Amino acid sequence: MTCYETLFVIKPTLTEEEIATQVAKIKDILSKEGAELSATNNMGMRKLAYPVDKHNRGHYTVLFYKAEGSLITELERNLKISEDVIKFLTVKYSKNKELTQFNKLVDAANKKNAPVAEEKAPTEEVTTEA
Repeated sequence: MTCYETLFVIKPTLTEEEIATQVAKIKDILSKEGAELSATNNMGMRKLAYPVDKHNRGHYTVLFYKAEGSLITELERNLKISEDVIKFLTVKYSKNKELTQFNKLVDAANKKNAPVAEEKAPTEEVTTEA
């Protein structure tokens, strides 16, 4: 299996629930085709470098996964059909140096999305005299 990274930009007019649904659909396509999802990086709303379909902003999401080459054709076909996705890009990692970078990016994305345990501040015990 080959390592891939797919970045896609979703229209800014969608609600958080609609964005989550769209990302879930794309992940579902990957899982149906037998891909191993390594990490997901939700980058949030960002400004586009240039207007796309009259949109200046978009919701960026990056998926890191391992899959067969035939999956990419199906994934990109679905991304083109979707009216909610305004741009996408798939990158193939094949050389050893690129694979090292892929693993670093996956680790960084997993650390970013890992739940952070909140540190509780020590509380002072106060006694009152009656």
